[in-house]
Amino acid sequence: MELLIGEPLALDLVNTRARDFDALDAPADFQTWLARQADRLTAPAAPLTADGLAAVRSLRGHVESALNAVREAVPPPDAAVAAINDAARAAPPYRRLEWRDGVFRAAVRRDGDDLAGLLAQLAEAAADLLTDPGVGRVRACEGPQCRMLFLPAHPRRRWCSPDLCGNRVRVARYYKRHKSA
Repeated sequence: MELLIGEPLALDLVNTRARDFDALDAPADFQTWLARQADRLTAPAAPLTADGLAAVRSLRGHVESALNAVREAVPPPDAAVAAINDAARAAPPYRRLEWRDGVFRAAVRRDGDDLAGLLAQLAEAAADLLTDPGVGRVRACEGPQCRMLFLPAHPRRRWCSPDLCGNRVRVARYYKRHKSA
């Protein structure tokens, strides 16, 4: 199953659950997703355990609840806000001064274990998206049975991917027109 990648990280997290596939069901699928996010996310050193995947799945649900509330212009569930804040607080980032190659460099480090660090990064991405003035533009794909969300760069964008859902809709329309003719 091809997952939508390239939206804001919090949307990519919500989109790990597609029509009939969930990248958080199996450690290998989630590792593939993490590898595709390597430029924006520091992955844990070892694959997540079942408990780790359950923790990410729980955070994803809270992010999705908060995002849906924003999209519906209603207050988000208190539990969703608390879970996102708790995850961010579990491994706060800090700048660490390092001396390398004859110069000082600042590197961002996190306290906590790998899972806490991953959850904190995902929670911070959710906070970034939820506080972005453009969050109200997040849309659901109009493809049949698609549950992907996206932040359209163009106001006429209707599908998560023109190559996936867009093509399916166009082919179905074409078939319907020519079948009835």
